[in-house]
Amino acid sequence: MPDVLDLRRDERHALLLRVDHPGTGALHDVTENLSAGGLFLRTDRELPPGTRTPLLIGFPGLLEPVEIEVEVVWTRRASEGAPAGVAVRIPANRPEHRERVARIAGAAAAPRAPSRTCRILVVEDNALVEAMYGNALERLVAPGEPAGVEVEFARDGLQALARLERRPLIDLVLADLFMPVMDGFTLVERLRMLPDHRHVPVVAISGGKDDARERALAAGVDVFLRKPVKVQDVLGTVRALLRL
Repeated sequence: MPDVLDLRRDERHALLLRVDHPGTGALHDVTENLSAGGLFLRTDRELPPGTRTPLLIGFPGLLEPVEIEVEVVWTRRASEGAPAGVAVRIPANRPEHRERVARIAGAAAAPRAPSRTCRILVVEDNALVEAMYGNALERLVAPGEPAGVEVEFARDGLQALARLERRPLIDLVLADLFMPVMDGFTLVERLRMLPDHRHVPVVAISGGKDDARERALAAGVDVFLRKPVKVQDVLGTVRALLRL
C-alpha cells in the first residue's frame, strides 16, 4: 500500500480542480494540492481516515472529468488560515487511477501558450471591489512576458452576457452572485448555454452561505470563494485556471 508520504514524496502541483461526489447530490469541492499519489481536497464532508470514496475530477476548460477511487489518509479542521479538508491517496489496487491523476496533474500544470492574451471578465457592482480585483489581476503577468492579461468589467449579469456574446472570447469569468438587473446565478446559467462558453472557467465570489454555494455550483460555477476573500487566493485561483 502507498504510505501517508505519497502526497509529500510525489511532485505536487497547487491546482484548483473541480471535484464531484457521485451519488451524493449537488456536492462539489476543489483540490488544493495534486500529485500522482493523491490530492488534498477542500471539503466540509465528514470523511474519517480509511474511508474509500469515488470522485470525479476535472480541470475547468481543459479536461473532462474522470472517475477515480480514493482512500482518506488524514483530515484537517477548518481554521482562520485554512479551510477544512482531507488528504486522500490512490489505493494500491487502483494503478489505473494513479495514471489518470498523473495525466491530469501534468496537463493542468503545463503552462499555456506564452503568446496568448488571456481575457478576464470581472462582474461586480461594487466599484471599490471592482478596482481592487482589476488592479490585482492586471499584475498576474510580469511586464515583458510574452503572455498578456486583459481585464474587462461589467456591473451586472446583463452587461456581462452582452460582452460574452461578442468577440474576442473571454477566457475566464470572475463574478459576484448577488447583483441588480441580472444576478450571478442567472448569468452563469445563461453563459453555459452559449456554445463558445460552455467550458469557460467561472469563479464566483460571494458572501452567501452553503445554499448559495450549492446553487452556484449547480448553475455551472467551477470554483466558489466565500467573502471575505484574500486577494492572493483570488489570484492563485485565476492563475491556476488560466495556467499562468
